[in-house]
Amino acid sequence: MLQPDWFIRANLKPRHLQLLVALDRHRHIGRAAASLNLSQPAVSLSLGELEKGLGLALFERHARGVTPNAYGECLVRHANGLLAGLDQAREELHALQTGAAAKIRVGALPAVTTALLPDALAAYKGDWPTSQVMVNEGPMERLLPLLRGGELDLLVGRLMTRAADDVSEEVLYDGLNQLVVREGHPLARRRKLQWQQLQDYPWVLPPAGSLAREPLEVALRQHGMALPLDAVETLSNSVIAGYLQKTDAVGLLSRLVARPLARSGQLAILPLDLPDPRRPIGVTWLKARPLPPAALRLLTCLQQAVGRLA
Repeated sequence: MLQPDWFIRANLKPRHLQLLVALDRHRHIGRAAASLNLSQPAVSLSLGELEKGLGLALFERHARGVTPNAYGECLVRHANGLLAGLDQAREELHALQTGAAAKIRVGALPAVTTALLPDALAAYKGDWPTSQVMVNEGPMERLLPLLRGGELDLLVGRLMTRAADDVSEEVLYDGLNQLVVREGHPLARRRKLQWQQLQDYPWVLPPAGSLAREPLEVALRQHGMALPLDAVETLSNSVIAGYLQKTDAVGLLSRLVARPLARSGQLAILPLDLPDPRRPIGVTWLKARPLPPAALRLLTCLQQAVGRLA
């Protein structure tokens, strides 16, 4: 048996995992020690013990602190998952003791926070009213590290272009955007419309480089049109819908956001098609941390919400 195998099986303890996570987060022995309420010598001693037991150096020491090497990054990643799993076990045991439902932590990208997620959460809370739900909204580049660090159970939003090896994904719907204007707009309710008829109006555009922007740019090029100069750029569904209702601007909204607003008479959907987006809307979670029962129930509610809103 190799030395790391023996140490991990026989001597690796939760305090080692906490130490790894703290050192990775703070990149400094003193600050990591303070976060763990330990002395700096005690942290240095524990790190030395861990590296000696594994027979591997885990961190590069330098004047300004420490940085995990390839071995350290590997172990930190698994330490995050193991600690998150222990937290989940503690919460589920507490739920069984008290009769309360477990807590679920959801990361949500802006595309799903206007219609899909609120609809699913309403159904979920109807089934499990005592369950605690925490929603953290933001872009994928901020939420994915929180998922990997065990601070979120799942992410809801556009899936990654290429799924990483450590995550699982499930598609909810295609994420197709639709062109929308206010109810009463000069272009509203027309059964036939040409792209060139849009060029005299202001726009609400997805920001440059965003996934929603690419299909629009493709469509405009196909019809010999340039990007409009009179435009506001945002991915906020609430800003898009509110701005459209107060102006003659043309904008883009996800199909699952646009259709309920059109049915309620707030917006009108234009009869023009956009190319399919490169990435659908779905759910992402860590392979090493299977979804707990509460998260599985929310996934079911999300799937049912797609059927209601489509």
